[in-house]
Amino acid sequence: MSIEISVVIPTYNRLETLREVLPTLLNQTVHPDNYEILLCDSGSTDGTAEFVESLESPVIRWLPGPNLGRSGARNRGIENARGWLVLFTDADILADPNLLATHLRAHQAHPGSAAVGNEVQVNSLEEYRLFSQDPASHSRHSPNRRYLPWHYFLTGNASVPKAILQQVGCFDTAFQGYGHEDLELGYRLLKTGLKIHYLPKAINYHWHPVTFEEQKGRMRLAGHSTVRFYRKYHDLRISLQMGMNPLSFMVHSFLSHMSFILKWLDSLAENCKLAREIVWQYHYVAGMKEAMGML
Repeated sequence: MSIEISVVIPTYNRLETLREVLPTLLNQTVHPDNYEILLCDSGSTDGTAEFVESLESPVIRWLPGPNLGRSGARNRGIENARGWLVLFTDADILADPNLLATHLRAHQAHPGSAAVGNEVQVNSLEEYRLFSQDPASHSRHSPNRRYLPWHYFLTGNASVPKAILQQVGCFDTAFQGYGHEDLELGYRLLKTGLKIHYLPKAINYHWHPVTFEEQKGRMRLAGHSTVRFYRKYHDLRISLQMGMNPLSFMVHSFLSHMSFILKWLDSLAENCKLAREIVWQYHYVAGMKEAMGML
């Protein structure tokens, strides 16, 4: 048997979640001789290397390297991949046992394409166990959907043949911090004429315990990445799709001047999803304005 699929995971001090994630990737219906897990470590100091060694699994390859962000870590995985197919996931995403097999079947049926699976969001391990009993009811897309646009190319559950990734230049390492290095790659892939197939049965669970305050910071960084993305191509479709428009800027300015409304929304955020989303969007637009020199 030979390796067909290489699972690429960027990581940096994520031992707590890897303890739960790696066993799910070792419990796949694909034969262990046919896949590998490339843990692309950007200098973890939390015992990740020792944990991987303790698993004594020939399937896992620990690939340490300099901290060049998630783009650099994933590129290291692509370079070292022995499979013809590369599946991207993350250190906080738990895999369904059929995840790898479903991606492989899709590419065998549709060679020369990309694929994105069904990434279910969960807030705890308890919620993961509950949702895994009926993942279809928690999908973000209709199970009848066949293709996805570039802005759904999310590397928590996406696969592309290694040769195609190398042809388009892999990930752009200019995207540092947080956000959009995956969407930018999806944009380039579609510009070549490639299709992104949606795989509703390729399921994983994004266990993403991020605090409200931490997400504010991430959204601000994502705003910076949006500006970088647009300036690379100057394509109006990017700015429109990513919320980089006069209306968003006007709403941000209004909330900035009416700070008591923003504080009120902030106080409601713990129990109100709409309030959370508005506050996060405010910080996202703030990030764009910072990158554009408007703040």
